[in-house]
Amino acid sequence: QVHLVESGGGVVQAGGSLRLSCLASGTVGSIITVGWYRQAPGGQRELTAQIASGDNTVYAHSVKGRFTISRDIAKNTAYLQMNTLKPEDTAVYYCNLLQYYGGRINKYWGQGTQVTVSS
Repeated sequence: QVHLVESGGGVVQAGGSLRLSCLASGTVGSIITVGWYRQAPGGQRELTAQIASGDNTVYAHSVKGRFTISRDIAKNTAYLQMNTLKPEDTAVYYCNLLQYYGGRINKYWGQGTQVTVSS
């Protein structure tokens, strides 16, 4: 079992920056991907950024060049550096971990952290 806790959300003015953190605890096992998803009010949860083995990264088109995903394996922590924030980035951001453990692939979610960007 893996427990994910996000932190770092808050209220920021347009053009500002925030860094989200996702701390994993428990039996992390072999990580396949760590990702950040977001869900705006009335919208669906969508992939924002993802990092895989070998530090291969994927970004949503809307955040490419502004957001950077990274991870510190020793600290079991993933980060999302968000720069040049826009009001449309306002959403609840969720950390997601996909692992291979016990002969199966498991998916875990954090509880989410609110990011509000004011214009």
